[in-house]
Amino acid sequence: MKTAVFSARRYDQSLLTQANARAGHQLVFIQDRLTADTARLAEGCAAVCVFVNDSVNASVLAQLHAQGTRIVATRSTGYNHIDAAAAEKLGIAVVRVTDYSPHSVAEFAVGLLLAVNRKIARASARTRDGNFELEGLMGFDLHGKTVGVIGTGKIGAIFARILHGFGCTLLGHDVTPNPAFEALGGRYVGVPELMAASDVISLHCPLFESTHHIVNAQSLAGVKRGALLVNTSRGGLVDTEAAIQALKTGQLGGLAIDVYEQEASLFFQDLSSTVITDDVIQRLVSFPNVVVTGHQAFFTVEAIGQIMATTIASLSDFEAGRPLHHRVPEG
Repeated sequence: MKTAVFSARRYDQSLLTQANARAGHQLVFIQDRLTADTARLAEGCAAVCVFVNDSVNASVLAQLHAQGTRIVATRSTGYNHIDAAAAEKLGIAVVRVTDYSPHSVAEFAVGLLLAVNRKIARASARTRDGNFELEGLMGFDLHGKTVGVIGTGKIGAIFARILHGFGCTLLGHDVTPNPAFEALGGRYVGVPELMAASDVISLHCPLFESTHHIVNAQSLAGVKRGALLVNTSRGGLVDTEAAIQALKTGQLGGLAIDVYEQEASLFFQDLSSTVITDDVIQRLVSFPNVVVTGHQAFFTVEAIGQIMATTIASLSDFEAGRPLHHRVPEG
């Protein structure tokens, strides 16, 4: 089946080609993001494969449908970048990757937490310049601290298990309680109580209307002063301007993010030789107590391998008329 693969980096091309070796789909790799301007590149492709920063809104879907596309496969678990309702009306199937190594993101979130707490990036930069001074690098023990986990699904529960190993007290918030989280001694509370009591807050929930800007000026006003915030889920969970203000006042003691609300025009590309016009991200990276990475938490051999294998399997199932096990909404 002819498939247009958008946002295709070298590792996408290599690993997706390997996963496709037996299936034999005709893969057309396109480095550009899918937008209204680039949708024409998928003309004649029955399938389109996208990633988190591709724009798969109603107008793009209509254009794809007119060009012959009948299935959209996203190389991600989240699908907030796809208008699933519009796709359903057009008869376009949407599939995602419902499960890949949850350890990859959970472990990275712990890494970000350690980096921002113990000032690891700053210390590394200093020593490269021959500066071995410790002033300004003091952090705090995680042992005995309270960690709030918003979203206690597979990834959040693994993150909680790791922090439980550090000797932390666990608070959680989720619409669906997870027995695995409770087995660690985790206690479910409302967001205000979690914010007020936690020394560390880590976000692991999907982005829906109900969770958009779950961290905002109001919730940050009630956060335990000096708390650290970690986000490896979706950028839209955090009102970045509100977070900046909380950093300025010291209400927020540090911020570590692998996702950013306006990341689509920045992440997954080399902009080191250009002028970045996004003033918000420029302000963020200027803070000494902020760590920003470019949406790499999922980026392990195990996770990428599973993502590619699941994507190819879904395309093969669609082509053969078999049930789609990873359909959005679940079918």
